[in-house]
Amino acid sequence: MDASVRLPDTLSRKRRLLNNHESLIFWIQRFADSLIICGCLFAFTFIKLGNLPSHYRLLAVIAVLCVWIIYRREGVYRQSVGFMKSSFRLLVAWFQVLLVLGLVGFLTKSSESFSREVLFEWAVVGYALQLLSHTLLGLIYKRYIELFSHEIPALVVGTGALANNLIQNLNSNQWLADRVVGLVQADDYPVAESEKNEMSLPLLGGVQSLRQLIKERNVRRVYIALAVSESEQIEALHIDLLDMNVDVIWVPDIFGLSLLNHSIREVAGMPLISLNESPLTSSPSSIVLKNLMDKALAFLAIIALSPLMLVVAILIKKSSPGPIFFKQDRHGWDGKIIKVWKFRSMKMHEGAEVKQATKGDSRVTKVGAFIRRTSIDELPQFFNVLQGTMSLVGPRPHAVAHNNYYSGKVNAYLLRHRIKPGITGLAQISGCRGETETLDKMEKRVEFDLAYINNWSLTLDIKILIKTPISLFSKDIY
Repeated sequence: MDASVRLPDTLSRKRRLLNNHESLIFWIQRFADSLIICGCLFAFTFIKLGNLPSHYRLLAVIAVLCVWIIYRREGVYRQSVGFMKSSFRLLVAWFQVLLVLGLVGFLTKSSESFSREVLFEWAVVGYALQLLSHTLLGLIYKRYIELFSHEIPALVVGTGALANNLIQNLNSNQWLADRVVGLVQADDYPVAESEKNEMSLPLLGGVQSLRQLIKERNVRRVYIALAVSESEQIEALHIDLLDMNVDVIWVPDIFGLSLLNHSIREVAGMPLISLNESPLTSSPSSIVLKNLMDKALAFLAIIALSPLMLVVAILIKKSSPGPIFFKQDRHGWDGKIIKVWKFRSMKMHEGAEVKQATKGDSRVTKVGAFIRRTSIDELPQFFNVLQGTMSLVGPRPHAVAHNNYYSGKVNAYLLRHRIKPGITGLAQISGCRGETETLDKMEKRVEFDLAYINNWSLTLDIKILIKTPISLFSKDIY
């Protein structure tokens, strides 16, 4: 090619390796939400004031921008979840939007300019109409798929756990047209009987018969469920199927690793898979909202519970000599040492060794036994939340001595420090409370902590906060 000839930018530019695949229903629902939010606000404002002041119009613009950012991040437009889950997800996302708007009003000192009646009606009716819109559009879209969508026969190359999970997710999703018709063995080794028993679909043959199976069963999509170590075979399959007029999709089996908040992103046209990253750096906007919720609820909790805390403080002071509060060094976010506040529940004693309380522990006072059993001793940690050293929800902070002991005995133990410790957490509402006298119990607690970090969202935080009071009846708290 002549050096003086240049390709147009649109042709010479690298094709993106990671693309967004929003469906038409996604955009329809997004615009419907925007219209409902603006329409409700304008209608209630006009009814109340008889006109539409400029600050109400600005509020509508900011609300829509927040909706476009928060709803997508919270998965509001995912069609694969049921009605109850989608309703709750929408409620949490709408609450976050209102929280952001309230913060903006507080910082700009403009909240007094708005009618409380208008804002309350807008918040309640706006959510109800959005829920109605989501439900109706979901039913319409489902009916459309039933009438006009044709199933896409698919094959899965692989016979392991990843392949079986993939089949279950694809075939049980009513919003996808893909229907897996069978499995294809990726190697020549005989499949174990235990592996065959776990297969939800028949094993149709090996990769040597893949081309024939595609023709016989009119397959239009082939999923390759193989590990990263099988890259040579994956490339060979890709090349072999180039002339078969089928979509070839690789599902990398990276989930056997100890992952922490893994993600896939694109940098300079290259796809990057983050196997371990801090949730606090991967989604800054989410962390801002989490911190806002933490501090707002902690402040309200301190005000509401101040009479109870005052009574407890007096009882502690009368029960035994010593301070009301107990402050202990514990590891916080990124392993930094923090001072965790608690009501003192034990008699003052000598000794630097940190020993967990056990059943019938003589160090625990009568008042201490009660506040430990009811978790009232943890209430001062709301001040830790206001300080920013703790969160309402997160892995429970362990004593420094316990961390030093377990870090070499429990796999991925220190990964729990990649997020702020919490007053309550997924492990606590799942039964992992109280003494961890065996290694198995600590491993189970860490397993829940890592599951929380990997699946973290404000929706999950709210669910844990709601379930926490029920978990206080555990018999394993001393």
